[in-house]
Amino acid sequence: MSKYESEPKPVFEGVSIQDLGSGHKSSPGSSGESNDDDFVVDDSVPAQYHGTKEDKHDMRVLGKKQVLRRHFHFTSMIGFSSTVLVAWEETPVLAIYALDNGGTAIIFWGIIAAIIGCSAIYMSLAEMASMFPTAGGQYHWVSELAPRRYQKGLSYTVGWLTAMGWQVCLASICFQAGIVTQGLIQLNNPDYVFHNWHGTLLSMAYMVFASVFNTVLATKLPLTEGLMLILHVAGLFAIIIPLWVMAPRGNAHQVLLEFSTTGGWSNLGLACLIGLNNPISLLIGYDCTVHMSEEVKDAATVVPRALLWTIVPNAIMCLVMGTTFIFCLGDIDDVLASPTGQPFIQVFKNATQSNAGTTIMTSIIVIMLVSATISEVATASRQLWAFARDRGFPASTWLSRTTPGLNIPLNGVLVTVTISCLLFLINIGSDVALNAIDSLGIVSLLFSYLVTIGCMVWRRLWGPPLPLAPWSLGKWGLAVNVFSLCFLVVPSFFAFWPVDVNPTPEEFNWSPVMFVGILSITAVYYFVKGRHEYEGPVVLVKRHLQ
Repeated sequence: MSKYESEPKPVFEGVSIQDLGSGHKSSPGSSGESNDDDFVVDDSVPAQYHGTKEDKHDMRVLGKKQVLRRHFHFTSMIGFSSTVLVAWEETPVLAIYALDNGGTAIIFWGIIAAIIGCSAIYMSLAEMASMFPTAGGQYHWVSELAPRRYQKGLSYTVGWLTAMGWQVCLASICFQAGIVTQGLIQLNNPDYVFHNWHGTLLSMAYMVFASVFNTVLATKLPLTEGLMLILHVAGLFAIIIPLWVMAPRGNAHQVLLEFSTTGGWSNLGLACLIGLNNPISLLIGYDCTVHMSEEVKDAATVVPRALLWTIVPNAIMCLVMGTTFIFCLGDIDDVLASPTGQPFIQVFKNATQSNAGTTIMTSIIVIMLVSATISEVATASRQLWAFARDRGFPASTWLSRTTPGLNIPLNGVLVTVTISCLLFLINIGSDVALNAIDSLGIVSLLFSYLVTIGCMVWRRLWGPPLPLAPWSLGKWGLAVNVFSLCFLVVPSFFAFWPVDVNPTPEEFNWSPVMFVGILSITAVYYFVKGRHEYEGPVVLVKRHLQ
């Protein structure tokens, strides 16, 4: 028997809708009494998208009203989260940057370490997603789990960190699609001259394309994600098989066991810890599933299952791609000097000796990067909307509105797209500045995980009993949480380090400066205005209904 079947149905007679914290008015029935669903589901949501009785129960307990359509299921959510991270697709694009600190060996062993550590992280998040199935994700969990005196401030900070992380990650993945496209153009047109503004315009075009799927085609998003899942799996084999057959092979001992550094660090172990951040970053961001919780049918069960069924196969695919890539890398100096500006394109060209074959292989990666943009617009806009619903942002009333008929946070989508396009403009003046901003996204998400899981550990040790959940770690919960925290400390610390000992302005890691700057702005806004408006979602939660 599930936790829901054993509970009495809550009675809402005499309870005002304001007590439920929804901010919406219910429509009275013909008899003068409100339908029970009116308290938790907005009238504009079609009946087939209301979700299950468990979803309605959870919305009552969380003090929210459902205004989005629950049209995602288990398979479409796996497709959604797989195409948000596009882990194996980004491996050849980003892995080349790990060669400075650790060499090819750090890519292989780093991915293995990432699989182990990130699996524990996402098991911890999956349990919280089952306890608190809300689009707010980390900031909501902190609001319920943290010590009472710190709930409000910590929750507010994590809300801004998560929002900052997803807004920047979205811009980063879209910009990657743009510059890889530039490399593809140069491959087929050697006379092409790179200009930063070309990459900016391409990125903007992809962002507009993604916005269409998140507005007028929003109802087709689950179908789109399902189709992209097929290409996500088939595309891996379309790339690794030609590399296995045609590319030169590296020596196994050198590729897997010889660590190296060109960053000038006197300690190879320190250099490898810095280089470890690159493979770990490939698996950061699967909390995207959580922020779609209010659009998933039977969210408390489906979301944690989808999260874990995403991380395992995608981590394995990432390892397969990473291992293939480092064995087929060839001459590193030749690859780095590629006229395409994308070393991985040169690896494909050296293997196939064909522009057509290289174009097809690279196009698969571009298509998947663009599909990730579609999914990340949805993730970033839902997190933005959820935090605004709890009055965490300026203009929260406007940001928290949803569009009747479409049942999407249209204003959140528009703001998300606008922020990305503004970030793309930075590339026209300085691609160094944009790259620095890109690194900020991963750092922000890492710290949101760190704080959230830390609060979970506190709650297990010193707080009241945790709420029941359909998916639980049981007696292993504390051990998994503590291991997750220990693992997170390493990338969170070394994410602020530069690649080289004496970096030039182009090589300097500006993310710590921007991270502290953003948190300072957040703190100032909080003390000036935010603390008077933001109370945290915990004040709306009604655990007595369980």
